[in-house]
Amino acid sequence: MAVEIAEPQPRTGARAAAAQQRGGRARAGRVGVAALLALCTGTVLAFLALPIIALFAEVPLSSVPRLLGDPVVKHALEVTARTNAVANVLILGLGTPLAYLLATKRFRGRSLVVTLIELPLVLPPAVAGIGLLAAFGAGGLFGDDLRNAGIVLPFSEWAVVLAVTFVASPFYIRQAISAFEAVDGTLTDAARTLGAGPARTFWRVSLPLASAGLVAGWVLAFARGVGEFGATIVFAGNVQGQTQTLTLAVYEQLDANFDVALAIGILLVVLSAGVLLSYKLIVSWKEAGSRVPSAFGRPGSAAS
Repeated sequence: MAVEIAEPQPRTGARAAAAQQRGGRARAGRVGVAALLALCTGTVLAFLALPIIALFAEVPLSSVPRLLGDPVVKHALEVTARTNAVANVLILGLGTPLAYLLATKRFRGRSLVVTLIELPLVLPPAVAGIGLLAAFGAGGLFGDDLRNAGIVLPFSEWAVVLAVTFVASPFYIRQAISAFEAVDGTLTDAARTLGAGPARTFWRVSLPLASAGLVAGWVLAFARGVGEFGATIVFAGNVQGQTQTLTLAVYEQLDANFDVALAIGILLVVLSAGVLLSYKLIVSWKEAGSRVPSAFGRPGSAAS
């Protein structure tokens, strides 16, 4: 007679205890990860916000208008406005056709040209200033020829213009290339089929469709130009009323009048916040109407 041997059944209590233990470890892991993320987030936000808060806390806001009325600030503001206006005209006037060419044509050496355009983005500003001085200064590559022609660029207001153009133009050109590349090629082909020449296609089709991306790139270039320091102080110097921009005025006033330096800093923070807000609004409007890539787009958008 066969005897059946019953298989041992796992104890339900032991399994429940093991499952509870595993659940406890999982909850502890989730809590630990959440605490770590919160700590990192709080640390980074505090580090980034603290200098901005300190600017507004160190000087009474009611005193800022009076401090900004200082002749040093007025002169620096005028120089900044004049030089950046001319620099932006150069950036838009020369950078837009260049970006259109690079976006619509493929040729040997194109990658090298794009790399050369992007180089000032990673070049130390002081090195950019030294390079400009070596190119256009006395004894430089073209300095003597320019001097013989009666043109002296270093340590003049035009030197500020060239410094701003050199460091800020890549921000616009890179974004403009992406904007033109995002224009639907079938639309430009249709325009040419209907008899529009290259110039008319550019003005009536490509430029309007890429306008949001172009404006976004110009905003970035404008912000970079206003904040320029290193290349300007090396190539143009720091002469009040002639080459001293707002950022150079901050540097000078650190020893002369710290409150004035803080007031200029507050002005630049407000200006920077306005520029950033404008950029984000333009990008939002652009993304709502098209899919032009942007430098600071949403995580899911294409990068330029």
